[in-house]
Amino acid sequence: MKNSKLLAVTIAAFLLFSTGCKKDVNFESSDLSNDLLMSKKTTAPKPQQVSPDLQQKLNKLVSDSRLELKPNARIPALNEPIYRDIIRKALAVEPTQCDANTPINLWLDQQLADWNGTVISYAINTAMLDLPNYDALLFENSSANQYFGLKGEYTQRINKTFKDLKRFWNIQTNGIVLTAMHGNMLTDRNKLIRTYTAAYGLGTEDAEYYADLVLALLDAFSQYRNGDHPIFTFNAFAVKGFNFPPYGVIPDKIIMGDGILEAFDAIGYGDVAPQAILAHEFGHHIQYQLNLFTDVNSPEATRRTELMADAYSAYYLSHARGASMQWKRVKLFLQVFFNIGDCSFNSTGHHGTPAQRMAAAEWGYNVANNAQKQGHILSAQEFTTLFEAQLPVLVSL
Repeated sequence: MKNSKLLAVTIAAFLLFSTGCKKDVNFESSDLSNDLLMSKKTTAPKPQQVSPDLQQKLNKLVSDSRLELKPNARIPALNEPIYRDIIRKALAVEPTQCDANTPINLWLDQQLADWNGTVISYAINTAMLDLPNYDALLFENSSANQYFGLKGEYTQRINKTFKDLKRFWNIQTNGIVLTAMHGNMLTDRNKLIRTYTAAYGLGTEDAEYYADLVLALLDAFSQYRNGDHPIFTFNAFAVKGFNFPPYGVIPDKIIMGDGILEAFDAIGYGDVAPQAILAHEFGHHIQYQLNLFTDVNSPEATRRTELMADAYSAYYLSHARGASMQWKRVKLFLQVFFNIGDCSFNSTGHHGTPAQRMAAAEWGYNVANNAQKQGHILSAQEFTTLFEAQLPVLVSL
């Protein structure tokens, strides 16, 4: 992939926040992020398409130590994301069983073909790759008036699926907020200021400086697509509610990024990806309510809950009283979805190998398809008990 190293650097920085469907919000950077992140104190990119006013702002970014961006430690941390192995593959850091030339990898590489080191560095050093995530996490606290997709093209389907999931699973769902993540927040000065203030603890003057810098960069570099580039919102995740004074209580959420939806639509899975991704994230809220997460931060613990969410999703998608999708079509999508690069087997964020994830999904499908009482919906507790018994078989693959 001709642009794979640029892609790797970009995603390495993006992953400082991105969850890739994570549950608990850790802003500790991974060793790869430490290796790849372009520090504003050591990197002064060669200007291109830069006005004198913008250059003055950029010079201040390099010289003023007060402008160091560090995430607010009071925000709960997200564990390592699923996309980590994309970086390892691209840089050949370690052997992997994952395929570097998956449709999603190739599509992302194509989208970043015009991103050079300067464009990447500016996006990283201003946290543009993280801001839409933070804005949705901290400030989009209602399901009302949300739209999904750049033009709202997924709104009806996602809202219908969310309503259906709440009916299908026997958990308390009134407190779960479904919200979108849009890159166009990067064009909104007020949203930028509030996000820099809340997420990074900046004072008003510094937050305004960064907001104006981002707006100037969007104007100067067409590569950012005025905030609509999919890399800014290539994510979907579930988060448990938490208290975040002085902003109040952040509710339980599922956040769906425009970029992840656009990507799977572009490679031919727009008919199934929104429902499948949402069903997986909804599965994490089942786990929250049933207290299925442990305090152990290990690859085995994360793999268990991720494979479980895969099984929840497949059970709902294929069940006659769920989404009632054709399993052959769902399986084709999952074969792509499960091969997006999570082969960091020793990572605490490891979701399971592609083979293990597909086996978990097929098991969930078979639970629905082979049920003696067709149409009967197992309770979340019953389904979970069956899954726990099957887990040793799944992880042995």
